[in-house]
Amino acid sequence: MSSPQKARAQASAITAGKTAPEAGASPMSQLRELFDGPRLSPGHRRIAQYLIEHITEAAFLSITDLAERVGVSQPSVTRFAAAVGFSGYPALREKLQSIALSTLGTPSAPGTLAEHRSNELQAAVDAEIENLENLRRDFADPDQVIRVGRALSESTPLTVMGLRISGSLAEYFAYGARRIHPDVRLVTRGGTVAYDALLQSREAGGTWVLAFGMPRHAQESLTAVRVARNAGLKVALITDLGLGPLADEADVVFATGTGSRLVFDSYAAPGLMAAALLQAMTDADPERTQARLEEYEQIADQHQFFLKD
Repeated sequence: MSSPQKARAQASAITAGKTAPEAGASPMSQLRELFDGPRLSPGHRRIAQYLIEHITEAAFLSITDLAERVGVSQPSVTRFAAAVGFSGYPALREKLQSIALSTLGTPSAPGTLAEHRSNELQAAVDAEIENLENLRRDFADPDQVIRVGRALSESTPLTVMGLRISGSLAEYFAYGARRIHPDVRLVTRGGTVAYDALLQSREAGGTWVLAFGMPRHAQESLTAVRVARNAGLKVALITDLGLGPLADEADVVFATGTGSRLVFDSYAAPGLMAAALLQAMTDADPERTQARLEEYEQIADQHQFFLKD
């Protein structure tokens, strides 16, 4: 079972009364236990953040008042309660009230809710550091990165795909890859536009697609990956989970954690993973890499692409 799935199962068990929160756990730890496991939408994360920052008051609000304070609809609050494993808002509020009551009369000390609220950005950085540490351990054996980098380098054309929020990572990779590869095709629109691009890439002799699949995972991304494989293209996937529909369809999966402490995800580890594959591509054909980089520098100087230091 993957970590997110395990966390969801634990949260469901707690709400069903099968297990109890860890004895002596701080209010912040209890709240994180409720909200960190599920994959929440940006709208749901706003609700979670409000509850964390105002737990002693928010835990006693009606669904109408909570929705008004956060600036969302009442159905959004209901869906949020279901997303974190509760039967509805009343069940969630009961749990929040027990946490809120445990904070009353507790003197301020390091690790209290007040401190955590003021350091939410630092907590986001800490989470990304953990993701990078995990990636560092994965890089202890770089053979797969080297093999896939060589395969991407040899695929002409090379297709790079990222739909919806994954588009920014795909654009970054494609920008770098174009400096060292003669034919890089970027796909950031889904539907039949993506299908056309993938089919044309295969017809032109392409053998590989590098796809980015960041949460929330788009249905159109899954369909596009299936189209690529049905056309005869192999798919290397950079995503956040090693298991799931997208990973099941890919030939090679690089699972890297994403930062989920803020309303929108951050991508330190996936960005570094992309840079590592670019490095592997440059090493796969050093002569071509050097020739293309020198040619680009000459063009950049000629047309003054960049400011002088």
